[in-house]
Amino acid sequence: MIDLYYIEDDANIASIVKEYLEQKECKVTIFSTLAKAKKALKDYIPTLILLDWNMPDGRGDSLCQWIRSNWKTLPIIFLTVRGDSKDIVSGFTNGADDYVVKPFELEVLYSRILALLRRTGNVAEQYLSCDGIIMDLNRWMVFYHSEEINLSAAEYQLLLYLMKNKGRTITREKILEQVWDIKGNYVNNNTLTVTMKRLRDKLYQPACIKTIRSVGYRMEDTI
Repeated sequence: MIDLYYIEDDANIASIVKEYLEQKECKVTIFSTLAKAKKALKDYIPTLILLDWNMPDGRGDSLCQWIRSNWKTLPIIFLTVRGDSKDIVSGFTNGADDYVVKPFELEVLYSRILALLRRTGNVAEQYLSCDGIIMDLNRWMVFYHSEEINLSAAEYQLLLYLMKNKGRTITREKILEQVWDIKGNYVNNNTLTVTMKRLRDKLYQPACIKTIRSVGYRMEDTI
């Protein structure tokens, strides 16, 4: 499924676009301000961004720049009434992958979404996220609400295993097996306890990492 964030303050236009794209089996989440969209992006990375230029709390190109500074390949399409050549050039300069001028045909918009995704693939698949923690798998980087978190190799692998199994309770034995034993690094339960404590400390004690007493751990979204 194509998971879209649509940043648009005109409720009527947003509703029409959302209804049409959801008929095409897309998931569309609408944000009426740049601030709401930015907050959501700190917690979850969608497949693609649809972005208006004129917003109540600023200009879309500023959000586009911010997105590019954090996720260089996340697909972005401007949907805007601003059709002047200078605006279009500015949109691409600030990081947009495509630029659609209002009014537009819904069929054409959907075709351009598909065309863009054929070129980029599903960039969102390189990211794992949970409650503001984002892992960039291509760059081996971890962020908490846009702040880069420096983890040791063991801490990174522990977080990665929990992220990949988000929503499932994982026993301590299984974690030891998959994070350490499988690589020939045989350690005891205390190593897992210490590594988990350090990981939690670096991530500001995230509520999304749950301790399941006498069993193990579970990672799940709480917001």
